[in-house]
Amino acid sequence: MSSFVPQIALILTGTFLFSCSDDPQTDPSAENTDHLSGGETTIFDATSHAFSLPAPNLSAASLSRHIDGDAAFGQHFVTAPAEVFGGLGPLYNNTSCQNCHVRDGRGKAPAPGEQLTSLLLRASVAGSSDHGGPVGAPGFGGQIQPKATAGIQPETEIQVSYELISGSYPDGTGWQLRKPVFTLVNSYTGIPAGMMLSPRLSPPVFGLGLLEAVPSSEIIGRSDPDDLNQDGISGRPNYVWDVISQSVQLGRFGWKANTPNLLQQTANAFQEDMGITSPFFPKENSYGQPQDSKLDDDPEITGDYADLTAFYVRTLAVPAQRNPGDPQVVKGKDLFNSAGCKSCHTPQLKTGLHPVVSELSNQTIHPYTDLLLHDMGEDLADGRPDYLATGSEWRTPPLWGIGLTEVVTGTPYYLHDGRARSLEEAILWHGGEAEKSKENFKKLSKVERDQLLTFLKSL
Repeated sequence: MSSFVPQIALILTGTFLFSCSDDPQTDPSAENTDHLSGGETTIFDATSHAFSLPAPNLSAASLSRHIDGDAAFGQHFVTAPAEVFGGLGPLYNNTSCQNCHVRDGRGKAPAPGEQLTSLLLRASVAGSSDHGGPVGAPGFGGQIQPKATAGIQPETEIQVSYELISGSYPDGTGWQLRKPVFTLVNSYTGIPAGMMLSPRLSPPVFGLGLLEAVPSSEIIGRSDPDDLNQDGISGRPNYVWDVISQSVQLGRFGWKANTPNLLQQTANAFQEDMGITSPFFPKENSYGQPQDSKLDDDPEITGDYADLTAFYVRTLAVPAQRNPGDPQVVKGKDLFNSAGCKSCHTPQLKTGLHPVVSELSNQTIHPYTDLLLHDMGEDLADGRPDYLATGSEWRTPPLWGIGLTEVVTGTPYYLHDGRARSLEEAILWHGGEAEKSKENFKKLSKVERDQLLTFLKSL
């Protein structure tokens, strides 16, 4: 399991003591509460457990359900006919949620020759589905599964290599970026003509319930698809199919905002990543392929089990910003804002009423995202449309907790495919609507660049 359940009471006790200290940087009663990234769900922990603690404002009933959800999130599934937690595959990417979201953080980009463990490839061909989404690639579906249960042939093997790109700042300081190249080999069938692939690194899962509670009107109100204010930023919402309500809804989750809510996100991950069916996605990910068992059996998990797992990620705490009063952090925040970064990485949002978890309602949060799509330029383009998202558009990822990435996972990989090995590299990959901000960053002195990065590492 992701958080050590027997130790939760001890960890929470220590957390509450810390949060009640006299230090204005950690005292929730302090006048400036911008460091309370998750509002009342903020936790004061900068250890490797920082992403895996329950929100401190949960009721006893909610905390009990969170702990049960933690067990579901960490559960490893096995092949049928196991009496419990069977049904894995026949095609899959991993055996548990926790294996992709290590300690509830982001995934790890593979080294050359290494198997993919927490990075996957979406797949599609040209066209739109009945509900406006991508069309799965014939013989492969909407996601590549390179693993299979015993006696079943995997879809393919995925190999990765990296192209190195060098450059320098105006002050002469050099930098080096790397661009991943994914290749499918030993496929069980021919690759469809025009198949589009998009790598997706597993994102961190804390704070998602808060983002789910932000009113649609607040997100849409920040969009400017025609750039009417002429600031070069034209964020726009994605609208996607909600399998639960059977209607078109605002997209919030996923690298291209292609999912409307956390229950659907969770149930879809069970189906695509593990081959575990549910009432929401009752068909195997191998449906229509020779690997499919063609058994018309009951879903392998219940809707309640998927909802319990979704409850867990909804109710994870958000780590507080560290050292917000440090002069280097303060200066770095000013540089972040003046460079134009806050135009997409919106510092503050407010939640409305969450329909499931009342503790997430009416919170002032600091996620540094607008949850909108932005054109990030050709260098980051995957060329694969996803509902209204074009092949060069991505949803602004939240920045809260980003400075603890290496502490939690030990692997500082960023962007949708993990190509960036540092926050500096991630900035240098920005283009499109973020081109001006990137150039502003490059023009800073070495001292100023370090200050801006210090601010990001404090989040």
